[in-house]
Amino acid sequence: MNLKTYFEETRGMGVLSTADGEGRVNAAVYARPHVMEDGSMAFIMRDRLSHSNLQSNPHAAYLFREDGPGFKGVRLHLTKTHEESGTPLVKALCRRCRIDDKPDAIRYLVVFKTVKELPLIGAGESPE
Repeated sequence: MNLKTYFEETRGMGVLSTADGEGRVNAAVYARPHVMEDGSMAFIMRDRLSHSNLQSNPHAAYLFREDGPGFKGVRLHLTKTHEESGTPLVKALCRRCRIDDKPDAIRYLVVFKTVKELPLIGAGESPE
């Protein structure tokens, strides 16, 4: 699946799940990711629990449910590759920066490689 096209054209709701170094899990509603030119996925984050968890555990899962009837969407297993803040790229990609009630809040662009892609329901293709 071409994730760049999918997330540009598909509306829905996403949940990013992270865990800290001790395995304590968090799930948070996140907007559709930015799919970068190299295929990596990026999210804009504030320094809250999801971002904090990623400092000690780089693994995450993103579940995206498409708008509409039924259960269509994707589950992505992700591994953090890097992050940045205060750069022109963060400002350019931040959708909420222009309407947020705290425009001076520090935001991070957290970038992930996709390790596994699965449908929302089911295990995908069965192993041979």
